[in-house]
Amino acid sequence: QLHLRESGGGLVQAGGSLRLSCAASGRTFSASAMGWFRQAPGKEREFVAGISYSGDRTDYADSVKGRFTISRDNDKNTVYLQMNSLKPEDTGVYYCAADEYGWGPSSTLKYDYWGQGTQVTVSS
Repeated sequence: QLHLRESGGGLVQAGGSLRLSCAASGRTFSASAMGWFRQAPGKEREFVAGISYSGDRTDYADSVKGRFTISRDNDKNTVYLQMNSLKPEDTGVYYCAADEYGWGPSSTLKYDYWGQGTQVTVSS
């Protein structure tokens, strides 16, 4: 079982940057594909970025390609989301998710474990 905890959210002006972190507790982090999702008010949760269990494959939503970078450190049981050139439409609650024993990356919502989320607000 994995427990996930996001951090790093906050309020930033358009064009700014934030780095989200997701710390995992549990033995299977290094065997789990990881993903970042977000949910804006009144909208469905959507895929943002995913990374394979080994970190050698990544996938991004078209809306964030070239601006966001997902990475992981299996020694620290942590996955990151570097967000640059932020836009107001990036506002939402960002969730970290783990696909236990999944090769990844996966853009579906079929992940086994989810964090509580961290709020990102981008002002115009």
